[in-house]
Amino acid sequence: MIQEPEPSEPEATRRDAGGGESSRANRGWWDRNADDYQIEHGTFLGDDRFVWGPEGLDEIGAELLGPMEELKGKDVLEIGAGAAQCSRWLAAQGARPVALDLSHRQLQHALRIGADGVGLVEADAGALPFRDGSFDLACSAYGALPFVADPVAVLAEVRRVLRPGGRFVFSVTHPIRWAFPDEPGPEGLSVSASYFDRTPYVEQDETGRAVYVEHHRTVGDRVRDIVAAGLRLVDLVEPEWPAWNSQEWGGWSPLRGNLIPGTAIFVCVRD
Repeated sequence: MIQEPEPSEPEATRRDAGGGESSRANRGWWDRNADDYQIEHGTFLGDDRFVWGPEGLDEIGAELLGPMEELKGKDVLEIGAGAAQCSRWLAAQGARPVALDLSHRQLQHALRIGADGVGLVEADAGALPFRDGSFDLACSAYGALPFVADPVAVLAEVRRVLRPGGRFVFSVTHPIRWAFPDEPGPEGLSVSASYFDRTPYVEQDETGRAVYVEHHRTVGDRVRDIVAAGLRLVDLVEPEWPAWNSQEWGGWSPLRGNLIPGTAIFVCVRD
């Protein structure tokens, strides 16, 4: 019997990656890794908790989408929903959430946990399959925007499907983190790259085909992208690391979180 060779580890590099390549790579990555992701982080995320990032900032206290008592009856779109934990929390507040994700396997986990009161949609955030003005609110907790080559296209799509006065809140890795190694320990505290280098981070196979892509934008880039899409920035939240959180999550840790921000949350409004 001939034994198949073990697949080689992807090569990490910095190079250009366009929209189509990024979308294909990230869809495949999340489909392959959804099971491990939910096993590793499912307890922290919970089944019906709305957490904005590894620091553990909860919407129940932050109220970045607005007062909790005003969520009832609101149509809400969650972009890059994963297993729809945030949407499940929104449904419990009386909202009517739709959880959208690029990954079929992530949405299967949403079904496994339970999707009562939550609509599930598999689609690309750059081409939202909804009519203009379909939603009162939109949100994205580390979903879609870090992984797309054209963030303005996504933001413009969000603006299109929001009703006038609608709010969009999204969290991403804080841009300053791109200047530091993605390590939770002391080795992650020294600058190793230029903050201004926008070259995407790419993991590729032995043929050079991208299997994971992440795109860097500076803080200024994010603000300009929001404005270019026709949205208005009303707040920028940089959560501090709370004393209760002792968990390491990739490059996020209490050590680093007490010194440099790890998450940036942009609160936007469609006028």
